[in-house]
Amino acid sequence: MKNMHLDDDLKSSHVTPAGGNVFADLGFAPDQAKVMLMEADASIAKSQKLKQEAANAIAHWMKSEKLTQLAASEILEVSRPRISDLVNAKLNRFSLDTLVAMLCRTGKNVELVVR
Repeated sequence: MKNMHLDDDLKSSHVTPAGGNVFADLGFAPDQAKVMLMEADASIAKSQKLKQEAANAIAHWMKSEKLTQLAASEILEVSRPRISDLVNAKLNRFSLDTLVAMLCRTGKNVELVVR
């Protein structure tokens, strides 16, 4: 028997426009959707700030140790192009977890505080 329309479940019937509110589109009440969107935006901003701080710390470590991208890549256990992405602030290519792991390999202490 042939797989009939299995891809139909993967097709989106609605796309939230840029600047739209996905929570409203999912059916949440307008006030609740607005709060949820603000909280999501704040969480994303915090994550981006942490990623920037981690990348800056790694770049500073490289500079202070006078490391080439190749030497840093060997110590950090990533490819040289990944170091290039980091140095060129292409942080959308990194998860916060990856940057924290790299920071730990520099010998830095990383603290996570949950409040």
